[in-house]
Amino acid sequence: MHETSTATGDSRPPVHVAIIMDGNGRWARTRGLPRAAGHREGAKTVRRIVEAASDIGIRWLTLYGFSVENWKRPAGEIADLMELLRRYLRSEIAELHRNNIRFRVIGRCEDLSTDIVRLIETGEVETAANTGMTLTIALSYGSRQEITEAVRGIARRVADGTLDPAHIDDDTVAAHLMTRGIPDPDLLIRTSGEQRISNFLLWQLAYTELVFTEVLWPDFERRHLEEAVREFNRRDRRFGGAAVA
Repeated sequence: MHETSTATGDSRPPVHVAIIMDGNGRWARTRGLPRAAGHREGAKTVRRIVEAASDIGIRWLTLYGFSVENWKRPAGEIADLMELLRRYLRSEIAELHRNNIRFRVIGRCEDLSTDIVRLIETGEVETAANTGMTLTIALSYGSRQEITEAVRGIARRVADGTLDPAHIDDDTVAAHLMTRGIPDPDLLIRTSGEQRISNFLLWQLAYTELVFTEVLWPDFERRHLEEAVREFNRRDRRFGGAAVA
Protein backbone atom coordinates (compact mmCIF):
# COMPACT_ATOMS: atom_id res chain seq x y z
CA MET A 1 0.00 0.00 0.00
CA HIS A 2 1.02 3.59 -0.48
CA GLU A 3 0.94 6.47 1.96
CA THR A 4 -2.42 8.21 2.37
CA SER A 5 -3.11 10.16 -0.79
CA THR A 6 -4.25 13.78 -1.07
CA ALA A 7 -5.74 13.13 -4.51
CA THR A 8 -9.23 13.89 -3.26
CA GLY A 9 -8.24 17.36 -2.07
CA ASP A 10 -8.16 18.81 1.41
CA SER A 11 -11.60 17.52 2.37
CA ARG A 12 -11.64 14.50 4.61
CA PRO A 13 -12.78 11.26 2.97
CA PRO A 14 -16.01 9.63 4.15
CA VAL A 15 -15.49 7.29 7.07
CA HIS A 16 -17.50 4.46 5.52
CA VAL A 17 -18.02 3.80 1.82
CA ALA A 18 -20.32 1.02 0.57
CA ILE A 19 -20.25 -0.15 -3.04
CA ILE A 20 -22.74 -2.14 -5.11
CA MET A 21 -20.39 -3.72 -7.66
CA ASP A 22 -22.53 -3.98 -10.78
CA GLY A 23 -21.83 -4.54 -14.46
CA ASN A 24 -19.58 -7.60 -14.71
CA GLY A 25 -21.98 -9.40 -17.04
CA ARG A 26 -22.47 -6.40 -19.31
CA TRP A 27 -18.71 -5.82 -19.43
CA ALA A 28 -18.26 -9.38 -20.67
CA ARG A 29 -21.19 -9.28 -23.10
CA THR A 30 -19.95 -6.13 -24.86
CA ARG A 31 -16.67 -7.93 -25.49
CA GLY A 32 -18.24 -11.18 -26.66
CA LEU A 33 -16.91 -12.99 -23.58
CA PRO A 34 -18.62 -15.35 -21.13
CA ARG A 35 -19.99 -13.84 -17.92
CA ALA A 36 -17.28 -15.64 -15.97
CA ALA A 37 -14.69 -13.42 -17.67
CA GLY A 38 -16.52 -10.35 -16.39
CA HIS A 39 -16.55 -11.72 -12.86
CA ARG A 40 -12.80 -12.41 -13.07
CA GLU A 41 -12.14 -8.83 -14.15
CA GLY A 42 -14.44 -7.63 -11.39
CA ALA A 43 -12.33 -9.50 -8.83
CA LYS A 44 -9.24 -7.64 -10.08
CA THR A 45 -11.12 -4.39 -9.55
CA VAL A 46 -11.86 -5.36 -5.96
CA ARG A 47 -8.16 -5.57 -5.24
CA ARG A 48 -7.29 -2.17 -6.69
CA ILE A 49 -10.27 -0.42 -5.07
CA VAL A 50 -9.48 -1.90 -1.66
CA GLU A 51 -5.96 -0.54 -2.04
CA ALA A 52 -7.19 2.84 -3.24
CA ALA A 53 -9.76 3.17 -0.44
CA SER A 54 -7.12 2.40 2.17
CA ASP A 55 -4.69 4.85 0.57
CA ILE A 56 -7.09 7.80 0.63
CA GLY A 57 -8.06 7.24 4.26
CA ILE A 58 -11.44 5.51 4.11
CA ARG A 59 -11.79 3.61 7.38
CA TRP A 60 -14.60 1.21 6.44
CA LEU A 61 -15.28 -0.26 3.00
CA THR A 62 -18.27 -2.55 2.44
CA LEU A 63 -18.70 -4.41 -0.86
CA TYR A 64 -21.88 -6.16 -2.01
CA GLY A 65 -20.37 -9.40 -3.22
CA PHE A 66 -23.29 -11.83 -3.55
CA SER A 67 -26.93 -11.29 -2.64
CA VAL A 68 -29.53 -13.79 -1.48
CA GLU A 69 -31.27 -13.15 -4.80
CA ASN A 70 -28.12 -14.13 -6.71
CA TRP A 71 -28.76 -17.78 -5.80
CA LYS A 72 -31.45 -17.66 -8.55
CA ARG A 73 -28.76 -17.38 -11.23
CA PRO A 74 -27.83 -20.37 -13.41
CA ALA A 75 -25.99 -23.11 -11.53
CA GLY A 76 -22.93 -22.78 -13.76
CA GLU A 77 -22.57 -19.07 -13.05
CA ILE A 78 -22.99 -19.63 -9.30
CA ALA A 79 -20.28 -22.31 -9.43
CA ASP A 80 -17.96 -19.88 -11.23
CA LEU A 81 -18.64 -17.18 -8.64
CA MET A 82 -18.03 -19.52 -5.73
CA GLU A 83 -14.74 -20.70 -7.23
CA LEU A 84 -13.71 -17.10 -7.76
CA LEU A 85 -14.57 -16.39 -4.13
CA ARG A 86 -12.40 -19.31 -3.01
CA ARG A 87 -9.48 -17.98 -5.04
CA TYR A 88 -9.94 -14.49 -3.65
CA LEU A 89 -10.00 -15.69 -0.06
CA ARG A 90 -6.93 -17.90 -0.56
CA SER A 91 -4.90 -15.23 -2.33
CA GLU A 92 -5.94 -11.94 -0.77
CA ILE A 93 -6.31 -12.49 2.98
CA ALA A 94 -2.54 -12.57 3.48
CA GLU A 95 -2.23 -9.36 1.46
CA LEU A 96 -4.92 -7.68 3.53
CA HIS A 97 -3.17 -8.79 6.71
CA ARG A 98 0.21 -7.47 5.53
CA ASN A 99 -1.43 -4.11 4.95
CA ASN A 100 -3.12 -3.97 8.38
CA ILE A 101 -6.63 -4.30 6.90
CA ARG A 102 -9.30 -6.11 8.90
CA PHE A 103 -11.51 -8.53 6.97
CA ARG A 104 -15.15 -9.25 7.80
CA VAL A 105 -18.12 -10.93 6.15
CA ILE A 106 -21.81 -10.27 6.68
CA GLY A 107 -24.61 -12.42 5.32
CA ARG A 108 -25.99 -15.93 5.57
CA CYS A 109 -22.70 -17.82 5.71
CA GLU A 110 -24.64 -21.01 6.36
CA ASP A 111 -25.67 -20.88 2.68
CA LEU A 112 -22.04 -21.17 1.60
CA SER A 113 -20.01 -24.35 1.27
CA THR A 114 -18.06 -25.59 4.29
CA ASP A 115 -14.66 -24.89 2.77
CA ILE A 116 -15.59 -21.29 1.95
CA VAL A 117 -16.89 -20.77 5.48
CA ARG A 118 -13.58 -22.07 6.85
CA LEU A 119 -11.64 -19.66 4.64
CA ILE A 120 -13.84 -16.78 5.82
CA GLU A 121 -13.42 -17.70 9.48
CA THR A 122 -9.67 -18.05 9.08
CA GLY A 123 -9.44 -14.65 7.41
CA GLU A 124 -11.55 -12.95 10.06
CA VAL A 125 -9.47 -14.42 12.88
CA GLU A 126 -6.14 -13.71 11.19
CA THR A 127 -6.96 -10.04 10.61
CA ALA A 128 -9.07 -9.35 13.73
CA ALA A 129 -6.41 -7.28 15.49
CA ASN A 130 -5.56 -5.13 12.47
CA THR A 131 -6.10 -1.42 13.00
CA GLY A 132 -6.26 -0.06 9.46
CA MET A 133 -9.29 -0.03 7.18
CA THR A 134 -11.99 -2.63 7.71
CA LEU A 135 -13.08 -4.43 4.55
CA THR A 136 -16.53 -6.01 4.86
CA ILE A 137 -17.87 -8.22 2.09
CA ALA A 138 -21.59 -9.01 1.99
CA LEU A 139 -22.09 -12.63 0.89
CA SER A 140 -25.47 -14.34 0.56
CA TYR A 141 -26.74 -11.08 2.04
CA GLY A 142 -30.18 -9.51 1.91
CA SER A 143 -31.17 -6.51 3.97
CA ARG A 144 -34.85 -7.45 4.33
CA GLN A 145 -33.77 -10.84 5.60
CA GLU A 146 -31.29 -9.18 7.96
CA ILE A 147 -33.97 -6.89 9.39
CA THR A 148 -36.42 -9.77 9.71
CA GLU A 149 -33.88 -11.78 11.70
CA ALA A 150 -33.18 -8.73 13.89
CA VAL A 151 -36.91 -8.45 14.64
CA ARG A 152 -36.96 -12.14 15.59
CA GLY A 153 -34.03 -11.62 17.92
CA ILE A 154 -35.70 -8.66 19.60
CA ALA A 155 -38.97 -10.60 19.90
CA ARG A 156 -37.16 -13.48 21.59
CA ARG A 157 -35.66 -11.11 24.14
CA VAL A 158 -39.07 -9.58 24.85
CA ALA A 159 -40.60 -13.05 25.18
CA ASP A 160 -38.00 -14.24 27.67
CA GLY A 161 -38.30 -11.08 29.71
CA THR A 162 -34.79 -9.68 29.09
CA LEU A 163 -36.02 -6.68 27.09
CA ASP A 164 -38.80 -4.23 27.92
CA PRO A 165 -40.68 -3.30 24.70
CA ALA A 166 -40.82 0.28 25.94
CA HIS A 167 -37.02 0.41 25.72
CA ILE A 168 -36.76 -0.68 22.08
CA ASP A 169 -35.23 2.13 20.01
CA ASP A 170 -33.00 2.61 16.96
CA ASP A 171 -29.96 1.47 18.89
CA THR A 172 -31.74 -1.75 19.87
CA VAL A 173 -32.45 -2.58 16.24
CA ALA A 174 -28.93 -1.65 15.12
CA ALA A 175 -27.46 -3.91 17.80
CA HIS A 176 -29.32 -6.90 16.33
CA LEU A 177 -28.19 -6.32 12.73
CA MET A 178 -25.27 -8.09 11.07
CA THR A 179 -23.52 -4.73 10.86
CA ARG A 180 -23.46 -4.11 14.61
CA GLY A 181 -20.24 -2.35 15.47
CA ILE A 182 -19.92 -0.93 11.95
CA PRO A 183 -20.81 2.75 11.42
CA ASP A 184 -23.54 3.50 8.89
CA PRO A 185 -22.18 4.26 5.40
CA ASP A 186 -21.57 7.91 4.59
CA LEU A 187 -21.42 7.20 0.86
CA LEU A 188 -22.93 4.50 -1.34
CA ILE A 189 -21.57 4.01 -4.86
CA ARG A 190 -23.32 1.87 -7.46
CA THR A 191 -21.63 1.17 -10.76
CA SER A 192 -23.07 0.36 -14.22
CA GLY A 193 -25.75 3.06 -14.37
CA GLU A 194 -28.40 1.25 -12.36
CA GLN A 195 -30.06 3.44 -9.71
CA ARG A 196 -31.41 0.97 -7.18
CA ILE A 197 -30.44 -0.13 -3.68
CA SER A 198 -31.21 -3.80 -4.44
CA ASN A 199 -31.87 -5.00 -0.89
CA PHE A 200 -28.52 -3.71 0.38
CA LEU A 201 -28.15 -2.13 3.85
CA LEU A 202 -31.68 -0.71 3.85
CA TRP A 203 -31.62 0.29 7.52
CA GLN A 204 -28.04 1.52 7.44
CA LEU A 205 -28.46 3.74 4.35
CA ALA A 206 -31.05 6.04 5.96
CA TYR A 207 -28.85 9.15 5.63
CA THR A 208 -26.23 7.91 3.20
CA GLU A 209 -25.23 10.00 0.19
CA LEU A 210 -25.83 8.07 -3.05
CA VAL A 211 -23.59 8.29 -6.11
CA PHE A 212 -24.48 6.38 -9.29
CA THR A 213 -21.95 6.01 -12.09
CA GLU A 214 -22.28 4.63 -15.61
CA VAL A 215 -18.87 2.95 -15.29
CA LEU A 216 -19.09 -0.85 -15.27
CA TRP A 217 -17.45 -2.44 -12.24
CA PRO A 218 -14.52 -4.07 -14.11
CA ASP A 219 -13.65 -0.59 -15.49
CA PHE A 220 -13.97 1.16 -12.13
CA GLU A 221 -10.64 2.68 -11.13
CA ARG A 222 -9.11 4.74 -8.36
CA ARG A 223 -9.96 7.96 -10.20
CA HIS A 224 -13.65 7.01 -10.21
CA LEU A 225 -13.55 6.38 -6.47
CA GLU A 226 -11.82 9.70 -5.92
CA GLU A 227 -14.45 11.49 -8.03
CA ALA A 228 -17.22 9.90 -5.96
CA VAL A 229 -15.48 11.12 -2.80
CA ARG A 230 -15.21 14.61 -4.25
CA GLU A 231 -18.93 14.50 -5.07
CA PHE A 232 -19.62 13.39 -1.50
CA ASN A 233 -17.69 16.37 -0.18
CA ARG A 234 -19.77 18.72 -2.33
CA ARG A 235 -22.99 17.49 -0.70
CA ASP A 236 -24.66 19.46 2.10
CA ARG A 237 -25.43 16.76 4.67
CA ARG A 238 -28.13 18.08 7.01
CA PHE A 239 -29.57 14.80 8.34
CA GLY A 240 -33.06 16.28 8.26
CA GLY A 241 -32.06 19.66 9.71
CA ALA A 242 -32.38 23.06 8.08
CA ALA A 243 -29.66 24.49 5.92
CA VAL A 244 -27.34 26.97 7.60
CA ALA A 245 -27.85 30.42 6.16
